[in-house]
Amino acid sequence: MTKYIFVTGGGVSSLGKGITAASLGVLLKRRGYRVSIIKMDPYINVDAGAMSPFQHGEVFVTCDGAETDLDLGHYERFIDEAILGENSCTTGKVYSSVIQRERAGGYNGATVQVIPHITNEIQDRIEHVGAGNDVVIAEIGGTVGDIEGLPYLEAIRQFAGRVGRENILYCHVTLVPYIAASGELKTKPTQHSVNELRRIGIQPDVIVCRSQYPVGPDLREKIGLFCSVPADAVFEAIDSDSIYRIPIVLHSQKFDSLVLKKLGMPTQKAPDMKDWKEFLHKHDTLKGELVVALVGKYTETKDAYLSVNEAVSHAGIANGVKVKMFPVESGDLENGNVEEILGGADAILVPGGFGQRGVEGMIAAAKYAREKGIPYFGLCLGMQVAVIEFARNVLGLKSANSLEMDENTPDPVIYLMEEQKNVKDIGGTSRLGAYPCNISAGSKAERIYGTNEIEERHRHRFEFNNKYIKEFDDAGMKVAGICPTGGQVEIMENVNHPWMIGVQFHPEFLSRPVKPHPLFKDFIAAALDRQKKLKKEAK
Repeated sequence: MTKYIFVTGGGVSSLGKGITAASLGVLLKRRGYRVSIIKMDPYINVDAGAMSPFQHGEVFVTCDGAETDLDLGHYERFIDEAILGENSCTTGKVYSSVIQRERAGGYNGATVQVIPHITNEIQDRIEHVGAGNDVVIAEIGGTVGDIEGLPYLEAIRQFAGRVGRENILYCHVTLVPYIAASGELKTKPTQHSVNELRRIGIQPDVIVCRSQYPVGPDLREKIGLFCSVPADAVFEAIDSDSIYRIPIVLHSQKFDSLVLKKLGMPTQKAPDMKDWKEFLHKHDTLKGELVVALVGKYTETKDAYLSVNEAVSHAGIANGVKVKMFPVESGDLENGNVEEILGGADAILVPGGFGQRGVEGMIAAAKYAREKGIPYFGLCLGMQVAVIEFARNVLGLKSANSLEMDENTPDPVIYLMEEQKNVKDIGGTSRLGAYPCNISAGSKAERIYGTNEIEERHRHRFEFNNKYIKEFDDAGMKVAGICPTGGQVEIMENVNHPWMIGVQFHPEFLSRPVKPHPLFKDFIAAALDRQKKLKKEAK
């Protein structure tokens, strides 16, 4: 029988429900259990694909092409399992499904209501993810008391009647704030949050307290007393310098053991976290510092490039060096001050994005990296701007551009994919998900990957215009990877540059803390080599 763990939050948002869910997921998986995680988002959008990065952060793309909330990225990085579109449940998806069924006569003329039809649809989606797994962890987005989240809370309350209360565990994450004036941690927000949850009909089995300082035994006893939870089921999640430390912190408190006991599951096998602990040891013993300039459109929003930042961090730790990400708003490079802004960077990374704003600044960054021999890594749009820059300043095609930026360019080196030409809707219509790529023999990409056949995730509408391949190839910007099913250019390398690679896909989605992505790892290694060389020359 599949076991279900529901993670809710109260008081404030951004408490770390996703990290708590992911941490528990990795601990249970490392004990040998089959684990899957589902995110339930109360927003009415069908998915995150058309949402602004300024409001919502990055869009995480699954291997089957779903555009999802960034928490699914945390899940994948922790449990190292491919999360599918079905692991993302939104109010938009739920209502769309119910309405379509009603229009087709699927409810036999009944009045369609939130209860039972919406709540049943939510439960069906949870149970579907449970098939073939020992444990499903479901995180409910938002906070207890949010009006839009009530159907989800009602659904997980009802779910106990569907699968049996003994197969369910409710985990509530709350804030225990520190009041500086009194020098005390306060438990009232936790009490009120749990009371609100109980009013809805859910009694939490465990409580995870997010705090700046340790939540001592006395406070745990107090929280347990007022919240009807045993004191040993109250855990602390203190602010940490790394989210990857949280699984170890929770395991040290026997969090995963208690969860398994409450679900009636064996606890004898301890989680194998050896490689995880080695990763944390490397994290704590880094030497030196690299500066990577992240030249993007949405740098003022911390979470807009979350997976990119994590992938760079993983790569830095693998190389034994601390990487300082230097966010640069690409529009700031359009005033001829590139040297002033990027002069201190050891490497330059240009991530994905959509639209014309700031693109000329990205092109300026690519030009600076090419001329100065600075390691350059272009992701999706980052590859495209490197192509445009090369066409203008090396091939002499002065008006070269992408059709996305200039519909009248005489040299559309980047153009709209054929299957995208009649697309009207924005959401879910890009080239999405995992596609194969054949890597050219003898290329730098082949050395980095150690194979000629890979699969990477995509999210784009425009691609390299293959009619320009020979011109680029003859000038040193070579195609190093092509999709065998559609002929799209996937990887380009400037062979006259120490390390300048652009990829049409998003490798950041496949990076893991204990398994950094090879492209990011080699990119940081190249930056480190350049830094060492410059220091040696300066002596």
